Amino acid sequence: MTSVLSNVSNIIIPVLIFYIVAYGIAAKTNVYEDFVKGAKDGLKTVIGILPTLVALMTAVGVLRASGFLTFLGDLVRPLSEKAGFPAELAPLAFIKMFSSSAATGLVLDIFKNYGTDSLIGLITSIMMSCTETIFYTMSVYFLAAKVTKTRHTLTGALLSTLAGIVASIVLAGMIAV
Repeated sequence: MTSVLSNVSNIIIPVLIFYIVAYGIAAKTNVYEDFVKGAKDGLKTVIGILPTLVALMTAVGVLRASGFLTFLGDLVRPLSEKAGFPAELAPLAFIKMFSSSAATGLVLDIFKNYGTDSLIGLITSIMMSCTETIFYTMSVYFLAAKVTKTRHTLTGALLSTLAGIVASIVLAGMIAV
């Protein structure tokens, strides 16, 4: 069974590309020109959002290097421990709202210090799956789509992230028992 799935996964992308090209030829369109036009549009989008990406990555790097994240963890420790949320995860919850790659770096540090099977490791794993890079998503995708009226997006995203964090605590607690 594993070899069948492996073979299917190896051929699915080439088959999909062949299907798209064949469909374009059957529809009598110039597939190559359409591809080049799409690539140009994609490159324009990347160039348009690049300053935002650089600013977000720089800000996250500065926060990590300055020790602010450790300060943040210490600041919320009394409240977070009463809620059953390890204070060591406060920097992760904060950074995840801005950058998934920076959060992944913090996850690796957490796994190294506490282990993957510890309660903190389980909460971390689930939390990474249950939360979103709110500010990254809003800035990059809204900029690319030229959305200017965000209305209740930030409030909804923050509430859903809070729900994801609560769910990760509850689920990890159920697994660890």
